[in-house]
Amino acid sequence: MQKALIVTELDAPVTLTTNWPIPEPNQNQVQVKVTVAGLNPHDQKSRDWGLFILRDLTPESSRASDLPSVLTSDVVGKVTKLGPGVTDLAIGDRIVYQSSFAPGSTQNGLQEYAVADIRALAKIPDSITDDEAATLPTNIITSFVALFDTLQILTPWSAASKQFGSANTAILIIGGGSNCGQFGVQLAKLAGIGRIVVVGGDRDKLISFGATHVIDRHAGYESILAEIRDIVGDDLLYAYDAINPLEGQLLALNALSGSKKGALARLIPRGKVDESRVLGKMAGFDVRDLFGSSHAHPEFAAELWSRVSGFLESGQIKPLDYVVKKGLDAGVVNGVLDAYKDGERVARTHVHVSED
Repeated sequence: MQKALIVTELDAPVTLTTNWPIPEPNQNQVQVKVTVAGLNPHDQKSRDWGLFILRDLTPESSRASDLPSVLTSDVVGKVTKLGPGVTDLAIGDRIVYQSSFAPGSTQNGLQEYAVADIRALAKIPDSITDDEAATLPTNIITSFVALFDTLQILTPWSAASKQFGSANTAILIIGGGSNCGQFGVQLAKLAGIGRIVVVGGDRDKLISFGATHVIDRHAGYESILAEIRDIVGDDLLYAYDAINPLEGQLLALNALSGSKKGALARLIPRGKVDESRVLGKMAGFDVRDLFGSSHAHPEFAAELWSRVSGFLESGQIKPLDYVVKKGLDAGVVNGVLDAYKDGERVARTHVHVSED
């Protein structure tokens, strides 16, 4: 048995237990001793709403059967056991991985030991710390899915990518201050996209990641839209909104080309947009929801995971900022999740589950 922070009832604080089962690796899995667990906004929704915990979110569902549960899907640790079929890893390897979002998952990070699927992980290069690696999993996979699956931009390693004309392509990324937005910029740069237009975020940092234009999100809707159009003209076919609910998504939609059919990949789908407020789209437009899960896109996500170590080592992918909290401290974790719940600005927080 082991220590873990667990959700025992919804809309209640997580609590510490010392009596949580240590999971064993199955086929194509490894067991890890967790060093870092990264908290994300969706962890608050899991704790309070049952997102990714309950198999059925309807009010009539039997909620007690899906509890208790462990949180966090961004995990770093050292390999302690190899499951059947694992040949490319060794005991003691440092790895970073994204856990499964399936209810009842034994892969989540707020426990001393967890398991990981080999197709949703990467070895950590010696030049990268555990905390730096822990900034990646959910945020980079979400942006990877957004750009190269949802929007159907060709991956930079695709055989046909040279014919794609990336240098003449534009992409709009809304939410440059978010973790997903920052990785979206880096991946767009990796794909060789010529005009990477970003709304929001730290200008210098985003430029260093590959943005070609950064627009102040406080400039006002009409000013922002006019500035985007000055940059992209009528050529914008790809937009990625990493932060906005329905109302805010109108900016990206109205920035899309009017004469050619463009598409918006949105991270927070909340129903149907008011199409009467999307103007001048003679060729139409698509609104596409995305789900940033390695396990929902196993073959596709594995293409990125197999390259993550090299991208980190070469500096083509740069880790993001974070703050550290040490130990499985329920009070600390609940404080971060409460801040997300209250809509406060929250620094990405890493829980140091163990220090070895």
